[in-house]
Amino acid sequence: YHRPYRSIQRQPATMPKNKRIRRSDPTAASSAPYSLSDKSSSNNNDASSSRNKPEGASNLVAPNTSLGQHFLKNPAVVTAIVAKAGLKSTDTVLEIGPGTGNMTIPLLQQSKNVVAIEYDTRMVREVLKRVEGTSSERKLKVIQGDAIKTRFPFFDVCVANVPYQISSALVFKLLSHRPMFRCAVMMFQEEFALRLTARPGEALYCRLSVNCQLLAKVDQLMKVGRNNFRPPPKVESRVVRIELRNPPPPVNFTEWDGMIRLIFNRKNKTLRSVLLTKPTIKMLNENMRTQRALNNSNNNNMADDDEEKEKGADEIIEEVVAMEQWKDKRANKLDLDDFLALLAEFNKRGVHFA
Repeated sequence: YHRPYRSIQRQPATMPKNKRIRRSDPTAASSAPYSLSDKSSSNNNDASSSRNKPEGASNLVAPNTSLGQHFLKNPAVVTAIVAKAGLKSTDTVLEIGPGTGNMTIPLLQQSKNVVAIEYDTRMVREVLKRVEGTSSERKLKVIQGDAIKTRFPFFDVCVANVPYQISSALVFKLLSHRPMFRCAVMMFQEEFALRLTARPGEALYCRLSVNCQLLAKVDQLMKVGRNNFRPPPKVESRVVRIELRNPPPPVNFTEWDGMIRLIFNRKNKTLRSVLLTKPTIKMLNENMRTQRALNNSNNNNMADDDEEKEKGADEIIEEVVAMEQWKDKRANKLDLDDFLALLAEFNKRGVHFA
């Protein structure tokens, strides 16, 4: 038995007129269960509630990369750096650029006190907040200011994760700091750190290498990958240990640096090519006249004879660079002893670089 097929036409369901929602009805949106207005208000509430959360609960202090801020976030690296400093319980530690205090806390735990120099006022508040209400609070002093322009207090050890743009100026400031400190353990950009220990003939050998090795003993301690920082810098980093030579070498550093700066302007050229330029000759002749005037006023004449005194800087340079030990030599192949001997020879003949 087959039931005959009958097509059934379903009528569309209609809503009563009094229940229909018109697009122009301003209350329509409020009656819809998932309206845009509900979503937007919900999002706004979420945003406002997140803004009302305590800052330390979910947000980290944003580093200012224009100031060279890259926070060291790996606790293992922090521990290794502090260990390399060899701190004593009687030490005063100078920390440059404490940031949020990740390294400051272990330094406080192993030393007598810590003096931190920080340029960013946000970081000053942050590092003080880390020790507030703890036993370390009285051991920490924070100086807000530029580390290059700020006068350093007395300290035994310097520890720093250095902003890369002040690396060179900071190293020279530490090299000239008195009274002498025991050591400095510092993190630099990898290329800069390698320059500190570069040897004659190497591509990175430069004025910084010579000056730093004259005044201090520098050791490469460890390499630190870029992913150990927040945010990651574009280059790798290295930690070095700097110990001042005590006693310091018996050399006038101002005059020494004047000669080294001049020679390393073109380190791949011969000494004769670098020194026998018109601006250099003019400068050295002026220095010689000044030195002679000072000697005459103090009745402390030079040991050279009258003929030697009358020679110009160009003649003396020609004589010195023609000597066997300097002939055709270039700055990038000379070591510390060579530079010391060269400066002594020029000084003996009345040529001064400052």
